[in-house]
Amino acid sequence: MPPLSRIRPAIKAAGNRALNGRPSVMPRIRVPVSAYVVDCAVYVDGERLKGRWSHDAAIDEVRARGEGFVWIGLHEPTDDQIEGIADTFGLHELAVEDAVHAHNRPKLERYDDSLFMVLKTVCYVGHAEPTSANEIVETGEVQAFVGRDFVVTVRHGRHSGLQEVRRRLEADPEQLGLGPAAVLHAIADHVVDTYLDVVETIEDDIDEMEAEVFAPRSAMDPEQIYVMKREILELRRAVMPLLKPLHKITEGYSSLIPHEVRSYFRDVEDHLSSVAERVAGFNELLTTLVDAVLAKTSMRQNQDMRKITAYAAIITVPTMIAGIYGMNFDSMPELHWRFGYPAVIVVILALCGLLYRNFRKNGWL
Repeated sequence: MPPLSRIRPAIKAAGNRALNGRPSVMPRIRVPVSAYVVDCAVYVDGERLKGRWSHDAAIDEVRARGEGFVWIGLHEPTDDQIEGIADTFGLHELAVEDAVHAHNRPKLERYDDSLFMVLKTVCYVGHAEPTSANEIVETGEVQAFVGRDFVVTVRHGRHSGLQEVRRRLEADPEQLGLGPAAVLHAIADHVVDTYLDVVETIEDDIDEMEAEVFAPRSAMDPEQIYVMKREILELRRAVMPLLKPLHKITEGYSSLIPHEVRSYFRDVEDHLSSVAERVAGFNELLTTLVDAVLAKTSMRQNQDMRKITAYAAIITVPTMIAGIYGMNFDSMPELHWRFGYPAVIVVILALCGLLYRNFRKNGWL
C-alpha cells in the first residue's frame, strides 16, 4: 500500500479543488498483490531458497536456473490482485475466474500445460450438544494451479490454512524434491485427513443423538436431526465429487503428475473412499433416526389420545346421570327418597371406579 506521506497530499489536493468549486476525483488507491500473498517461496532440490520473493522475481529465478519451482499462496484475492499473477504464470482466464469467485464443486481441469484443481475444505464447529446446534460443519475452498515449475494456491475461508502443509513439506526435502505434484498431493492429503477428523467427531455426535432418541421417555426434537442431516449433506457435497478427480490423477490424467507421485494419490483416494462410505452411512442412519422419532411421537400421541378417551368415558357417567336428574320431572325414581342423593353419588363413584379399573387393566391409563 502507498505510504501515508503520498496518500495525505493527494487527499489534501482533492479537498482544495472541491473548495475552489472545481469537481474533484479522489485518487484510486489499489491494494498491492502482496496484501493477498500469504507466502511466496522458491524451492530447488527440495530446499527453500533464502530471501523474500515477489511472484515475478521468483519465477524468473527458477527459469534462469532451469530447475526448481515456485509455490505462491494467496488468500481470497480479488480480480485485480490475481491478474498480474495470472499473466506471469500463464493461468487460464476461466480457471482464474473460478479461483476468485469460489463456490465451486471439487473438480480437476486441464488447461494447456497446467492443471487446476478445486478442493472443498471442512471444519467442525464446536458446540455444547449436538441436539441444540445450528451449525456443525463449516466449509471453505482451496484451489491449486499446478504447472511444471510453479504451484499457485488460492484459499477461501478462515479454516483453510496451508501453513502446516508447507512446514511439513519443507521438513521433508526428499518429498518436496518431487516438484509441484508433491505439493498438490500434500494439499489433497491434508484436506482428506481433515475429512477423517470431522467424520470421527460427527460420528460421536450421531451416537449421542441416537442414544437420546432411543432413551425411555425422551423428547427428542426431530428438527435437530434435520439440522444434522443438512450438515451431513453439506459434508457429502465436499467429499463425493472429489472421488472422480482423484481417480483421474491415479489413472495418469496428466504428465504433470509423475508416476511416483500417483502412487501417493492412490493412498489419498483410499482414505477418501472410506470417508465417502461413512458419510453415506451417516445419511442413512439419520434417515432411520428421523423415522424412529416420528414413530415415537406418533406412539406418544396415540397414548395421549387413549388417555383422553378413557377419561372422557369416565366423565360421561356422572354427566349422564346429572343430565337425567336435571330434567325436573315430578315422577322420577328416588326423587323424594331421603337417601336418594347419597345413593346416586355411590352409583356414580362405583361406575367410574369400574371404568377406571378396566381402562387401567387394558393399559389405557
